[in-house]
Amino acid sequence: MLNKYARAFFTRVLTPFAAFLLRRGVSPDAVTLVGTAGVVVGALVFFPRGEFFWGTIVITLFVFSDLVDGNMARQAGVSSRWGAFLDSTLDRVADGAIFGGFALWYAGGGDDNVLCAVSIFCLASGQVVSYTKARGESIGLPVAVNGLVERAERLVVSLVAAGLAGLHAFGVPGVRVLLPVALWLVAVGSAVTLGQRVVTVRREAAEADAAAGGETRRGSEATS
Repeated sequence: MLNKYARAFFTRVLTPFAAFLLRRGVSPDAVTLVGTAGVVVGALVFFPRGEFFWGTIVITLFVFSDLVDGNMARQAGVSSRWGAFLDSTLDRVADGAIFGGFALWYAGGGDDNVLCAVSIFCLASGQVVSYTKARGESIGLPVAVNGLVERAERLVVSLVAAGLAGLHAFGVPGVRVLLPVALWLVAVGSAVTLGQRVVTVRREAAEADAAAGGETRRGSEATS
């Protein structure tokens, strides 16, 4: 849902910046690589130490590369299958680093095995949600469902909560609870989204198989 509306808004906002980078000879692939590296560093350096505010700031500065690189490719007319593959693959790396950073905090200084497990579930379910769509499309199905919690929702909910929870270090009371709540919401939402996509693929596969069977029978009747 957020992906549909927020992406269009930020694409318009970031278009001048994308054009500026192109004029300076920066390639879309370079932006993708630098953006992912920034997210990974922000997540795995700050989050395991419980520095959620600064970690979120660093990640936010780089996470918009996911919109800038595609914008640059369209402006330059160099959109390619390789660029799409690289972008999608590195998105999974960035997501893994973010939720892996949460898991490392709760396995260490956060001292909460349950929330560590929830963070790991968020990491794994997010990867599987993306895989179900990619796998369904690879076998010729449209996978015509967005789902309750997609990548944009996972990132916005978890990063906003982490940033606010990090304000505890500046003396703001009662904010630490926001991150655990967000992780539970993302975990439940991801499980629901996974179920939605599995059900959709099952239905579309059954319809495609039935249609293929009908065509085969009609072909047999025509040659008999």
